[in-house]
This record gives sequence, structure tokens and C-alpha cells, in this order.
Amino acid sequence: MSNFHTVKDGTAIFYKDWGRGQPVVFAHGWPLSGDAWDPQMLFMGQHGYRVIAHDRRSHGRSTQTWDGNDMDTYADDLASLIEALDLKDAILVGHSTGGGEIAHYIGRHGSKRVAKAVLVGAVPPQMVVSASNPGGLPMSVFDGIRAGVAADRSQFYQDLTTPFFGANRDGHKVSQGMRDAFWLQGMQGGHKGQYDCIAEFSEVDYTADLEKIDVPTLVVHGDDDQIVPIDASGRLSARIVANATLKVYPGAPHGLTVTHADQFNQDLLAFAKA
Repeated sequence: MSNFHTVKDGTAIFYKDWGRGQPVVFAHGWPLSGDAWDPQMLFMGQHGYRVIAHDRRSHGRSTQTWDGNDMDTYADDLASLIEALDLKDAILVGHSTGGGEIAHYIGRHGSKRVAKAVLVGAVPPQMVVSASNPGGLPMSVFDGIRAGVAADRSQFYQDLTTPFFGANRDGHKVSQGMRDAFWLQGMQGGHKGQYDCIAEFSEVDYTADLEKIDVPTLVVHGDDDQIVPIDASGRLSARIVANATLKVYPGAPHGLTVTHADQFNQDLLAFAKA
């Protein structure tokens, strides 16, 4: 079943809601949509879980807004959806920017509806270099992303599939279909909202949110992630979050939920059942 949920400012948030059982809520990466989670939604749905994935505002099929493309609003949109569906004991799973979204959701709204959390190739604690984050990436990296998106978004997304899936590595098994799906999802979203979101995944400091996560948390990261390098993200998050378990995938890229779907699906199911 596919639906829209309207939040307080009138934005329509698209979401997919399949299956029955304990809810697993998926938050996607930039510049994608809930469709990025199809391999996990099919698998977890087949194993007795209710699976829900939304399109962040200005992404996928949700309303393309000029304002409100910021992490506070993303987290509030997610909270509104979770409350409207009256989800309880939910397992929140966030990839990349989506990892920031679920961390910030818990930071702003607490964990009363949350049983567990999973951060996959996630951007927390912070991507850009700063006084408190000396291992981060320089701002010039993100200025380059902004310039690429502004100048030729379509070509930029096509080019981004190479490091995203590790297609520049020997022995890769990246298909044209993987690349095409990434490009299609990216082009479905709104140009302004996706441009604004670059600051949200790069400059926001999620440290305080991570410190508020009080549920069992699985941190999954590829050690060959060329988009969100593991040392300044996954490894740090696993140290900050109480009761976190770090699982490193040797040689895996940023898009491991696709390239290593079978491995990740099994790890997600085992964590859900634990």
C-alpha cells in the first residue's frame, strides 16, 4: 500500500507501508527516495515485519518545497508520520543522510516509539571538518557537490554512481541497473530541496543526537566508503552511542545496501530478532 501523509505545513510525504508485524522504518540517503530500500523492504517483509519507507520532503514523490529542507523539519516530518501511523517498538534504519535523520528524530522526539536503531554508512557525527571534528572533509568537497548539482544535476548524479557503488574498484559487480535506479530516484526529487539538503548532511553536528540514543544500535559501514569515510563517521558514532555495535564490511562502498544486499539483509534480520 502506498500513501501520502500531510504534515503541518501542508507538505505531502509519500510513504510505502507493506506487510505486518513489528515495524521497520527506513530513512533513505541523498538524493534518493524510499525506493532505495526495496531490497530490504522485500526481504524484511517476507520475514514477518511491517516495512515502511518514506520519501523525504523534496525527494522522490513527496512535495517539492522551497522552504523547510532542513534536518529539524525532516525529523519532525518523520515524527508526524510515525505518530499518524501510531507505530510502536519501531526499528529505525537510516542510510547516509537518513542516518542523520533518525538520529535527529531521536534527539528531538525521544525513543518512546523506538525499539532499536541501525545506522548504515551514516553521516553522523559530522562530515565537514571543524574545530570539534578535525577528521572531517574540507568544505570545498561540499561546495563542489553544490556546484555540480546546480550546473548539471543529471550528469552529476550519473557520475556520482561510480564512487557511490565502488564501480572504480577492481572486481566490482556494479550493474547498469544499479546506476540507472540511482539516477532515476535522484531526478524524481526537487532541485531546490536537494541543493539545500547538501548543507544538512555535511554541516549539521549530530553528536548531541547520538548521545541521546538510548536503544540498542547497530552501526554498519564499509571500510572502502568513498562518500562517507568510515573513520570520521561510523567508527566515531559507534563510540558515541551507548550500547552500539559496529559491524565493518571489508571493501564495501557507500551503497552497500545494494551491492552487499544479501549480507546486510541477514545482519539486519539478526539484529531485529536479537
